Amino acid sequence: MEIKFKDVDFSYNGNTSIENKVLNNININFESGKIYGIIGKSGSGKSSLIELINGILIPTAGKISVGKFKIEPKSKQKNMKQLRSNVGIVFQYPEEQFFCHTVKEEIEFGMRNFGIKTNVISKQTIDALKIVDLTEDYLERDPLTLSHGEMRKIAFASILAYNPKIIVLDEPTVGLDDLGKKNLIKIIRKLKLRYDKTIIIVSHDTNFLLQIVDHVYLLEDGTIGLSGDKYTVLSNEERLKKNNILVPDILAFSNLVMKKKNIKLGYRDDINDLIKDIYRHVK
Repeated sequence: MEIKFKDVDFSYNGNTSIENKVLNNININFESGKIYGIIGKSGSGKSSLIELINGILIPTAGKISVGKFKIEPKSKQKNMKQLRSNVGIVFQYPEEQFFCHTVKEEIEFGMRNFGIKTNVISKQTIDALKIVDLTEDYLERDPLTLSHGEMRKIAFASILAYNPKIIVLDEPTVGLDDLGKKNLIKIIRKLKLRYDKTIIIVSHDTNFLLQIVDHVYLLEDGTIGLSGDKYTVLSNEERLKKNNILVPDILAFSNLVMKKKNIKLGYRDDINDLIKDIYRHVK
């Protein structure tokens, strides 16, 4: 499912003066079946942008299209429930999303809310757990007693269970170790390749984004500062430094070799590929 922002502004309390705009003249296009990264320093408008996608927030100017759904200021917002069944957001702190006493109830809640047929709820609950590499043993556990990594997986499963076409992940690597990040990458790739999901990831973890996204948007003070493929945006040391964002380690190394030795290694997202490039230049 495709998402388009056309001349979108957003400000709280309807205050449209330029100094009060959280987002200003946003024009972006999230194509179906691709993975996007959104980066920017704190306060740049990242959270507001993703909350506009499923109508949690409404733009103060412009128009947002999410497939057949339209989100515009002041017009009556129709079919919001149907829109939200197509856009699943996993927020940064999963424990803030939980209000059921068991994992089973938590995962089933979204499906029941969106009218999924009762006879398939149990199967889709178990299927969602399998996708995030958890077993049925978790079903009767209290989600608030789980580790942060497990809570994040349950939050993810509760979204996957009702099968939205768009998945938004807000800082998904917070609290995850290297193994947890590898498992998350595996899950996201499966969702793209096997299930053709459109996936949007807001993250400060550029090493993670480099491994998984196709395209990156850099938000600067509520506007689109940079847009392009992951190598173009994430290798731009000057702009990322200005926004307190680190260049991914692999790209920073490639940039350093170019500056110091005038050797162009090429940009890679996997350390093994980088090692092969280095070997070709020194053998």
